[in-house]
Amino acid sequence: MTSCPKQIVHYMHDYLDGDIQDEAKKELKFHIETCKDCKQHFAELKKTIALVQSASHIEAPPGFTARVMALLPREGRKIGVERWFRNHPFLTAAALFFLLMSGGFASIFNEEDNHFAFTKNSELKVENETVIVPAGTVIEEDLVVKNGDIRIEGSVDGNVTVINGNRFMASAGNVTGEIEEIDQLFGRIWYEIKALFQ
Repeated sequence: MTSCPKQIVHYMHDYLDGDIQDEAKKELKFHIETCKDCKQHFAELKKTIALVQSASHIEAPPGFTARVMALLPREGRKIGVERWFRNHPFLTAAALFFLLMSGGFASIFNEEDNHFAFTKNSELKVENETVIVPAGTVIEEDLVVKNGDIRIEGSVDGNVTVINGNRFMASAGNVTGEIEEIDQLFGRIWYEIKALFQ
């Protein structure tokens, strides 16, 4: 049968399916009469089909499926979670992005938490991480103090923002803009985003 044309096997299947053309049927019959191996193979195919057709009326006993399913091992929680991630790739990517970005923001702000910084101006004085606007001095810009205090004895023509400051000492009448004190992480993120777009 190995030396026989491959189309003969296709003809056998077509014949058994009832889809064979007349010319192919004649060629198949002629070949089967002359080839002992193909004749045996064709007979085995017929027996297989007859067996399947005779067993088509057999049904599983009632409750068979439920019993088999009960005997299968339970799906672990890990597999269920993995399947959920596979079925929801967009939500998984969004959650991962949010997690990484929040970790990045937290690390950036934690780095800055240890450094005392303030708006550079030659008229400001600094004593032990306290920025002082001396009496009689007018600062005509916004002031930002990070990780320190501010004491306004003069006046500020602009906004004053203190990030992680321990004390905010000022008279509101000495500041023409907004006075803002930011201590929490999300407040700092919002401040940094506003500053970025301004």
